[in-house]
Amino acid sequence: MIWGRYLLTAGLQSCRCRLGCHIRRQYSFLPDDIKSLRALVNPDISKIRNIGIMAHIDAGKTTTTERMLYYSGYTRALGDVDDGDTVTDFLAQERERGITIQSAAVTFDWKSHRINLIDTPGHVDFTLEVERALRVLDGAVAVFDASAGVEAQTLTVWRQAEKHHVPCVCFLNKMDKPAANLEFSIDSIRQKLKANPVLLQIPIGSGKNFTGVIDLITNQKLIWKPKSTEDDGRVFKIHNLDPSDDAELLQTVSEARTALIEMVADLDDEFAELLLTDFSENFDAVNSIKLQEAVRRVTLARKGVPVLCGSSLRNKGVQPLLDAITAYLPAPNERHHDLVRWYKEDLCALAFKVMHDKQRGPLVFLRIYSGTLKPQTAVHNINRNSTERMSRLLVPFADQHVEIPSLTAGNIALTVGLKQTVTGDTIVSSKASAAAAARRAHNEGGTKKRHGDPANVVLSGVEIPDPVFFCTIEPPTMAKQADLENALNCLQREDPSLKVRVDPDSGQTILCGMGELHIEIVHDRIRREYGIETHLGPLQVAYRETILHEVSTTDTLDRTVGERRHVVTVKLAVRPVDITSAGASCEFAFTEELEGHLSPEIKEAVQNGMHSSYLQGPLLGYPLQGISTLVQGVAIEPGTSPAMVSACVSRCMLKALRLAGGQVLEPVMSLEVTVGEEHLGAVLGDLAQRRGTVRDIQSRQDDKVLLGTVPLAEMMGYSTALRTVTSGNATFSLELDTYEAMNIQDQNTLLKRMGGLL
Repeated sequence: MIWGRYLLTAGLQSCRCRLGCHIRRQYSFLPDDIKSLRALVNPDISKIRNIGIMAHIDAGKTTTTERMLYYSGYTRALGDVDDGDTVTDFLAQERERGITIQSAAVTFDWKSHRINLIDTPGHVDFTLEVERALRVLDGAVAVFDASAGVEAQTLTVWRQAEKHHVPCVCFLNKMDKPAANLEFSIDSIRQKLKANPVLLQIPIGSGKNFTGVIDLITNQKLIWKPKSTEDDGRVFKIHNLDPSDDAELLQTVSEARTALIEMVADLDDEFAELLLTDFSENFDAVNSIKLQEAVRRVTLARKGVPVLCGSSLRNKGVQPLLDAITAYLPAPNERHHDLVRWYKEDLCALAFKVMHDKQRGPLVFLRIYSGTLKPQTAVHNINRNSTERMSRLLVPFADQHVEIPSLTAGNIALTVGLKQTVTGDTIVSSKASAAAAARRAHNEGGTKKRHGDPANVVLSGVEIPDPVFFCTIEPPTMAKQADLENALNCLQREDPSLKVRVDPDSGQTILCGMGELHIEIVHDRIRREYGIETHLGPLQVAYRETILHEVSTTDTLDRTVGERRHVVTVKLAVRPVDITSAGASCEFAFTEELEGHLSPEIKEAVQNGMHSSYLQGPLLGYPLQGISTLVQGVAIEPGTSPAMVSACVSRCMLKALRLAGGQVLEPVMSLEVTVGEEHLGAVLGDLAQRRGTVRDIQSRQDDKVLLGTVPLAEMMGYSTALRTVTSGNATFSLELDTYEAMNIQDQNTLLKRMGGLL
């Protein structure tokens, strides 16, 4: 760790002998031989752990990360979210608000293992940050508030981990809270996440009396006895359970360990066989090493999730969590990526995040799946079909970066010089290596595409959700327009969920984001980082449009441009498709007769006209959704250009959409409100006024959890309203559920308001 900071000052051109001697003079604990020094740069792949910290907002992700950095020796002071001095929350907005906005990567060592850790946001507006982190990680730590169990955003991030088949370890944080409840948290993991919690620890004491944990694997007590409120928790005592201990505690531990052994045996056949042959009569004699190996197999197979407990803020239980990360989560070579094996020893990496630095330009985060990455080399971007030169190679330490000479498979790197690369791009050593990998894939029958096509061997990128809010953004003066466009381009590369477009009618710049907070943060970053005092227009909801009826129509375009006459006739039919099954898609097809007669050029022209029609509906100009189009005829006179064909298709589509009758679709959000029972009535009354629907009301400790759906248009400023009706004693979370058709009265009101009649 600390050796890396030396590299930053010493430079990479130092001779190897001087490099080793200089480091050893400063840090006596480092190895004497250069080979060992290299191992610090690129450790054995089996000793690497690429993990993410994920959870609901305010469950303690960043605090847990800070404790990990402190106990590993990376930092010398305990960072605190409330004090705004954490390593991974380094944006000014993060430190002011006490939340994580963008995922931050940090590298540290723990007991001969290299841990590449990414601290992810918990707020739903920044769910893409979690998505792209999980895409490249091998394991994850799910942090829970032990008094709340599984919360709304916990479900979302857990589904994301499931989608990417990421093994997880659960950490029940905040065991020192008076309402902390181990059994409740375990039940919520089992019921809400549909997972098998494998309890590895039980707490000693509860609330303020929480002093440590009992490790059920080894039957040992881990006790933290702080001498003062400023105790850093680095020192704790380990005792074997003794017959003289409290009889009730011994009974609880015995029952919990027996339940652990039985559960692991149910989930792992190898361990079950061992039990039957060697320990059928006495579970107490089960070897702790064999039990730990079985828990690891269960975790890697994603049949169960190890559960540990502690209190990160009170410095208890974090070191055992670090041990669990190295013991149970997979190394990079234990995760199988079929596509990567076709590259063999050649470089194959995925760009999963871009950050902008004022001096160095775009910094691209790469996860290396095979081969070795070196600075001052050319690399090929398959997605962009371009070759770029990587000037420098860095290891990420939050907002501090350390330059290194090379990095091997399994690691996460930060690169300088990749100007065109964006999130989701696949980076290889050369165009030839991509073609060679494609040939191997073809020979193994791994693809049906044409032989040797490099597009066959592109790593899957990240699914980017559609934005639900938008507003206009304007510079203070026209002289600042170019600066604003540059700032927005940089921010879009960093955050693919941020969309920027220009209104074709007014020429205004439109900013589209995932929520009120998302757009507010973008606006604040433009002001602070780029020095532009922009003006935001009123926040608007991203509606969609569809049609009500099936319609067939024909349109003819006859236009003379110069001396050339263009004549084209298009016939097509449109029909509505169930939006719950079709999602956001609009589809079109040709009749069988047309399919075989149209040239590729004319087909492309029809396709372009169709796609442009889907971007603007007939009612309010919002994108279309849930429409199927069948092109029944295209008659073209000689000399007609493809552009005129596209124009005729767009005009015919607009005519058909108007005849079919328009319908506005509005985004409907899943809402979860946690509130005390005394304020539940006020919250329900407020929700009824917002056209909300209550699905369920659950009990969670002393609070009520209201689950429901509500139109996004009714949720503007909801956080202020909720604080008002509950005296600040409630929390809520929102997540896009679906798009639903508006009723006719609400739709007419919206049309009048958008038309300036209200």
